[in-house]
Amino acid sequence: MDRLAFTSLGAMNSQSTIRAQISNNLANVATTGFKESYSLASQAVKLEGPGNETRYTSAHGLQDIIKLNPGAVITTGNAMDVVMNDKTVLGVQAQNGEIGFTRRGDLRVSPTGVIENAAGHLILGEQGPINVPQGQLVTISADGTVYGQIPNQPDAQPEALGQLLLRDASETPLTRRPDGLFEPLDENLRGADFITGPIPVSVRSGQLEGSNANPIQAMVQMMDFSRSFEAHTKMLAEIKSVDETGSTMMRLP
Repeated sequence: MDRLAFTSLGAMNSQSTIRAQISNNLANVATTGFKESYSLASQAVKLEGPGNETRYTSAHGLQDIIKLNPGAVITTGNAMDVVMNDKTVLGVQAQNGEIGFTRRGDLRVSPTGVIENAAGHLILGEQGPINVPQGQLVTISADGTVYGQIPNQPDAQPEALGQLLLRDASETPLTRRPDGLFEPLDENLRGADFITGPIPVSVRSGQLEGSNANPIQAMVQMMDFSRSFEAHTKMLAEIKSVDETGSTMMRLP
C-alpha cells in the first residue's frame, strides 16, 4: 500500500508542474514572441551502490524546454519590429544583469537612448547595449545590423550603430528562466551567452511574431490532466480507506 500511495503522490506532483506550464501557455496565447514549452525529457540516470559502477537507467526529468516553433507573423510596417527566422534568438540583459534570450521583437528606443523591447528588457548587441543618437531614425537589416539616420538628411549615409546579439539555438536546448527569458539548459551556461549553431541567424523587419501556443490544444491538455489528477486523488482516498479497514481488522479479538 505504501508503494502504491508513493507512486500516486509522485504522479500528482509531476502533473502539478506540467499543469502549471500548460496554464502559462494558455495565459500567453496573445503575448508577442511567447514560446510554449514541454516538461518531459528522457535522461540517463546513473545507479548508485556497489556493483552499479557502469549501470544506468532511463528516467524522465521535469525540464521546462522551450519549443522554438514559429508563431503567426503579423505585418506592422514598423522598422523596429523584427521577426527572428528559424531558431534564432535575441540576447537581452535581464534585471539581475545576466544574459537572457527572447523571441520578442517589438523593439523601441528608450528615453535614455538605448534599444529595448516592449517588455522593458535592454537589447544587447555584440559589443553591449546599442545606443541611438537623439533624433535618429532606426532601421535593422536582415543580418541584425542596426542603422541610424538623421530624418532631415535623406541623402546622408546611414550610420551603423551596432549588431544585434543573435544566436542560432537549433543545437542548444533552452529553458525558461523565472523572469520569462530563455537561457541554455546546460547549467554551465546559465545566465550567459552560448556558441551560435550552424544555421545563419537573420531577422525580418516590419513584422512581429505572435505566440506559438495553441489555446485549443492547451485547454484539451488541461482537461486531460485534471481528470488524471482527480483519478490519482481518488486512488489515494481508496488506499487510505483500505489501510484503515486493515487496521480495524487487526484490532479485532
